[in-house]
Amino acid sequence: MTIVFKYGNVTVTEFGLGLDTQTRGFVQVPVDNNVQAALLDMVCETQKAMQNITEVPEEYQPSEKYAAIEYLTLSLEEDLVAELKALHEVNNLPEDPDAFDQINECFAYFAKIIDDDGNRITAVRRSSQFKALIKKRNKLIRCVDNTLKILDDTVFKLDNDFDFLIQNNVIYILRPSGLEFTAQLQGAVMAAVPSNIAAIAEEIEFVDFNSISDYAQQHPRAARYIASIKSQSEAHNINKEKLTSFCQRTGVTVTEIDGKLQIDDSEVMGFLEILDRRRYEIDLVEDADPEIYRAPSRSRVGGEAQN
Repeated sequence: MTIVFKYGNVTVTEFGLGLDTQTRGFVQVPVDNNVQAALLDMVCETQKAMQNITEVPEEYQPSEKYAAIEYLTLSLEEDLVAELKALHEVNNLPEDPDAFDQINECFAYFAKIIDDDGNRITAVRRSSQFKALIKKRNKLIRCVDNTLKILDDTVFKLDNDFDFLIQNNVIYILRPSGLEFTAQLQGAVMAAVPSNIAAIAEEIEFVDFNSISDYAQQHPRAARYIASIKSQSEAHNINKEKLTSFCQRTGVTVTEIDGKLQIDDSEVMGFLEILDRRRYEIDLVEDADPEIYRAPSRSRVGGEAQN
């Protein structure tokens, strides 16, 4: 997967704001050619920054803790980003030249660009810096006729790049926290717990997920693990005997009632760490029990998943 775009042959450039007013949504705002050129430069700089990190980005996982800058991808088909999918696909956003009157309600700004081959990119940035200068405008000055004067107009500052780009049903992420904020991923992950649990339960029929579901709807980290487990689509491979044995070896207590594994609230996080491939053991010391660890990040070392 890679971004394909002819930056020298742009036919359309649009700009707009994400506003969280009575209804949360996006509106288009008219801009002149200079602003359009600046937005195009920002998109180009974003892609360059991504390519400088790696040629092969990893897939975004809700359960991971990411650095401020990382190059990741996420399918636009994920239910968690339905709002961004709608933004990318809409052709006629409402135009609102007075949108800046509600700038304090702005959570993001975006650009849409199209080249002469029909390649489309939607670029989005959290609006923190964009709004920062509003409160400081009385301290801004400019030179007029060799004299420094206070700039009385309201001023907004574009960033150097965007948090993420969208093209061909893929979100290309430069700042994971920017994506999470703009898409309200934590709320979406929490709301998706029942449906994610239902999907996982169909694949692991020998586990009673009722207590896990109740726990996760109150604990965001557990909800993120569940979203990650569901997105991996590997739960159907899990063997009951191997899972039970690994739980015992790594200190997670489970009980079996009527053929189903039951997990107490105190054991839910450990159990989810196992399903998300985050709890592991190292046995290196002679005449000593294996050491049990929790992985802060998960990445397969060699080989492919077995079906």
